[in-house]
Amino acid sequence: MADQDSLKIDGPARVRSVFHPSDFSEASEIAFAHALKIALLRQANLDIMHVASDATAEWPDLAGVRPMLERWGLLPPGSRRTDVAALGIHVRKVMALHRDPVRAVLGYLDSHPTDLIVLATRQQEGRMRWMQTSVAQPIVQGAGEMTLFIPHGRQGFVSSQDGSISLSSILVPIAKEPPGQPALEAVRRVASELHLTGGTVTLLHVGDSGDLPMVAIPHESGWTWTSIIRAGDVVEAIVQAAEETKAGLVVMSTNGRNGFLDALRGSHSERVLSKIRCPLLNLPVGSLLG
Repeated sequence: MADQDSLKIDGPARVRSVFHPSDFSEASEIAFAHALKIALLRQANLDIMHVASDATAEWPDLAGVRPMLERWGLLPPGSRRTDVAALGIHVRKVMALHRDPVRAVLGYLDSHPTDLIVLATRQQEGRMRWMQTSVAQPIVQGAGEMTLFIPHGRQGFVSSQDGSISLSSILVPIAKEPPGQPALEAVRRVASELHLTGGTVTLLHVGDSGDLPMVAIPHESGWTWTSIIRAGDVVEAIVQAAEETKAGLVVMSTNGRNGFLDALRGSHSERVLSKIRCPLLNLPVGSLLG
């Protein structure tokens, strides 16, 4: 590791827009709470999309922005749509009629680019499922934006009941390729933009100690940075380290099929998300704009 002044820090572009595809399940409600909270804190646009195969489908109350904001105490009971805009965010609900949710979502993202996708993943038989279809990974691979995965059955770090944030332990896998520095910068921004007061960031390197990359540690008040080195399977090491550190979030950059952390794409990413007990923020190289 190195001092912050000795290395240039590049990181993901700031979040100005959030996209949340929903199937209106309990898991999606938790992911929705994360998307809404992040949009509020960043004063960002929030697009919520549901893909229906039936033209008679209606938008259910579960995905209501105002009911959740009222529950959080940010809006009075019986609030109006204009009250939401007064909080500094613009919410757009999109109902798409399509048999293929992947094509529908990617088609929408082509014409409505976003900075962050917040997606619930169902941990079932080692597969990620969304709207009863294994589509989460194709969406992420096709879109290329930062993606926050919220595993099914996990509460994550944002309470859907009151909107409070509880996040004091973050795990960051690092390697020479892809560069780990953007993930560290993402952690710094997460801590700042979510108004986190302090905690522990653990850097995990899987491999020989001589291959540990040089990274600059951000100077964030209240945060302790530590590192661990493990041998063996990358996926298993990440899952085990997340358990040991009681991580509330795993943050990592990925480099397609050329990077060491490519273990977190394709079938390997399904292995991680089928076991991990906390949200995972994925930073594709294309989104690391500085």
